[in-house]
Amino acid sequence: MDFREVVAARRMVRNFTDAPVEDRVLRRLLDRARRAPSAGNSSATHFLVLRGPEETGRYWDLTLAPEARPTFPWPGLLRAPVLVVPLAQAEAYVERYQAPDKAATGLGEGVDRWAVPYWYVDTGFATMSLLLGVVDAGLGACFFGLFDHGPAVMRTFGVPSRFAPIGTVALGHPAPDRQSKSSRRPRPALDDVTHWGSW
Repeated sequence: MDFREVVAARRMVRNFTDAPVEDRVLRRLLDRARRAPSAGNSSATHFLVLRGPEETGRYWDLTLAPEARPTFPWPGLLRAPVLVVPLAQAEAYVERYQAPDKAATGLGEGVDRWAVPYWYVDTGFATMSLLLGVVDAGLGACFFGLFDHGPAVMRTFGVPSRFAPIGTVALGHPAPDRQSKSSRRPRPALDDVTHWGSW
């Protein structure tokens, strides 16, 4: 599949089979995702990877109460054999920008010096690389928010407090799916979102 086809085929999959994803495929996807750009080559994005019914089941027990499941509109999402929680680490960026080659920027003085929190931007880059890699591997994925469940997930899976989750990626072999209401919204035309030279 060439890059154009990968981008065109990428969509959020909310229905999965329970077929496992081979470890070698998963490792290759994560290896490619970690190669995404990062400010100052800080390379501080980490991934919490949950595989199989026991680990993913613990996640869902924390984030989707059993009594809410009968009315959950995407039950096939819970069959995804892999959940990846991309994690950002702000302190790593501050430390990196204290180094001699970056100190003049002043960004090593603290997270409040960053007008844009690049740790989230870069973790988003890595997540997008993962989503595109999944399509290239013939699999499906869905990124969704953790919302107020983040602290419980971090505690339960032993993630150090210096990391912040940006959401979760469910991935696996796609099953027949229906479109979400959001996906039926038309994308704006290129000329509506592109401003050449000035607004």
